[in-house]
Amino acid sequence: MTGGSRGIGRAIAERFAAAGHKVATTSRSGEAPTGVLGVECDVTDAGQVDAAFAQVEQANGPVEVLIANAGITKDTLVLRMSDEDWQSVIDTNLTGSFRVAKRAVRPMIRNRFGRIIFISSVVGMLGSAGQVNYAASKTGLVGLARSLAREVGSRGVTANVVAPGFIETDMTAVLSDELVAEYKKQIPLGRLGAVDDVTAAVEFLASDSAGYITGAQIPVDGGIGMGH
Repeated sequence: MTGGSRGIGRAIAERFAAAGHKVATTSRSGEAPTGVLGVECDVTDAGQVDAAFAQVEQANGPVEVLIANAGITKDTLVLRMSDEDWQSVIDTNLTGSFRVAKRAVRPMIRNRFGRIIFISSVVGMLGSAGQVNYAASKTGLVGLARSLAREVGSRGVTANVVAPGFIETDMTAVLSDELVAEYKKQIPLGRLGAVDDVTAAVEFLASDSAGYITGAQIPVDGGIGMGH
C-alpha cells in the first residue's frame, strides 16, 4: 500500500499484518510499522514506483491487494492557490494512484485475481472551501476506479473506493473543540469516526467476501455525505 507511514494508512497496514498477510508499504521516508516491509517511494516519480514494486515483489511475491492511500493537502482559497499548489496535490493524490494501479494491474490480470482499493474522502463529493485541489483529486479517484473496474473485471480484478469522513487522527486532534462540535452537528451519527471504522471497510473490500463488489464507493463518514 502507498502512504503507510502514518495515520489511516499505517493503521491499515497494521490491521492486515495482524491478520497474517504479507504487507509492504511505501512512503517518502520508507518508514513502516513493525512486521511490515517499508519501501521508500515518491509516487510522483514513475521510476521510483516501478522500483518499489520490484522490491516488494522480490520480497513478498506478486501484489494481490493494492491500497492507494498516499495523499497530501495544500489548502488555500482558489484566488490564492498557485499552479504548484494545484499540480502537486493532483500529482500525488490522483496521478500517483494511477501510476501504482497501472503497475499493479498487469500481474493481477495474469493471475486472474486482484483487489485495488483507492482511499478517497467525503470532501471529494461534498466539496470544501479552500480545498479545490484536494477535492478534485479525490473525486477523480472515483472515475479512475470505475473505469478500471470495467476494464479488468472479467479477469477477476476489482477496483473500489473508500471515502472516509471526519476521522479521529493526529490531523483532527489539533482542531478546536468548537470546530469539532460544529462538525458533529452535521454528522447524523453525531461523532467523529475511528480509524478502525476505515480499516474495517478496507479489509472487507480486500476479502473474498467482497468478490462481487467493484466500481463502488464505500462511505465511512457517519452519514454526512449521504446522497452523493
